[in-house]
Parts: sequence; structure tokens; C-alpha cells
Amino acid sequence: MSFKPETPFPVGKYLVSPLSRLTDAGDYSASISLRSGRGMATHDRVFRLVPRFASHHAALRYAAREGRALALQHGVA
Repeated sequence: MSFKPETPFPVGKYLVSPLSRLTDAGDYSASISLRSGRGMATHDRVFRLVPRFASHHAALRYAAREGRALALQHGVA
């Protein structure tokens, strides 16, 4: 599968959104949003990941890989 790391992508019934932000220490943290459902029944879970990264792009790549693995691990695909 080919995609831009910052672009949300579907895995089974989830939409995986990799996220990254600059920390106060000057490095980047990675997070994942896993969204399911539609309309009023939408459910969004956000996971903050422990590793820190030197670049925004590296944090997004890691979040994308971990988000896909998390969705697959829970049998949603």
C-alpha cells in the first residue's frame, strides 16, 4: 500500500490518522487517531506513542505503521 504518512487511510472498519507534533524539548511526538462509525455514532480513539523523533516526517511514518498494526491486531481488517 502506498500513501502519504499524513493522509488518513482505511484499515478494515477504521480510518487511521497518523499525527505528529513538536514538543517543548524540540523533538517530535507521534499519535494515532482510530475512527470508526458514521454520523452521530462516530467513535474516535487517540493513542499517544512513547518514542520521540528528530523530524516531523519520521514521527508520521512511525504513527502510520503503528496505527495500521494496531487496527490489524484488533481484527478489524
